[in-house]
Amino acid sequence: MNKADHGTVPLDGFVHREPEDLVERARAFADVLSRRRTVRDYSDRSVPRAVIEHAVRAAGSAPSGANQQPWHFVAIANPDLKRRIRQAAEAEERAFYEHRAPEDWLDALAPLGTNADKPFLETAPWLIAVFYERHRVDEQGQRQKTYYAIDSVGIATGILITALHQAGLATLTHTPSPMGFLTDVLGRPKHERPFVLLVTGYPADAVRVPAIDRKPVSDILTLLD
Repeated sequence: MNKADHGTVPLDGFVHREPEDLVERARAFADVLSRRRTVRDYSDRSVPRAVIEHAVRAAGSAPSGANQQPWHFVAIANPDLKRRIRQAAEAEERAFYEHRAPEDWLDALAPLGTNADKPFLETAPWLIAVFYERHRVDEQGQRQKTYYAIDSVGIATGILITALHQAGLATLTHTPSPMGFLTDVLGRPKHERPFVLLVTGYPADAVRVPAIDRKPVSDILTLLD
């Protein structure tokens, strides 16, 4: 093995596909994802733990700065913990809506019908709290720098949402500000910070979602052939 090969292994599992197959697979996947909608009303129907485990495994495949994988996922189905999270989140949300939110932000939120009440935090079968490492702590307890932690965890969260949608579940990204209560309620170490609280499960019967549009590809893509 020469120096350039040190610490590498052959690429495994990559399938070379014909151009027409690439296009069809990309189109089909985009069609599936185009039907993804954020849902705020959930059924209490149970979801197998294995679904969450596989979705998090998919999220853990995300690229990360220096391959440090600076993420941790806490999946919560325990009713008491969900109740504590709801109580803490609603306290922060009330302070946000009543005191901290600027008027233009409240105007932007108005079409979505959101408010400080978050019953989905108890109704949905699973909450997934996503944490990122501000820095790492090695086996000797020494602090080590983490590179591009927020960027990396953002990518992993996107894959997690996609995996859950592909499995057949709805999701909601919930970001009460501040979210420090998650560190305390879930007993996470102080060098981790909450990134997002992901709600997932089956939508409630006859659920309705805001009438919104997504930008067309022509508005979000510049092709420089």
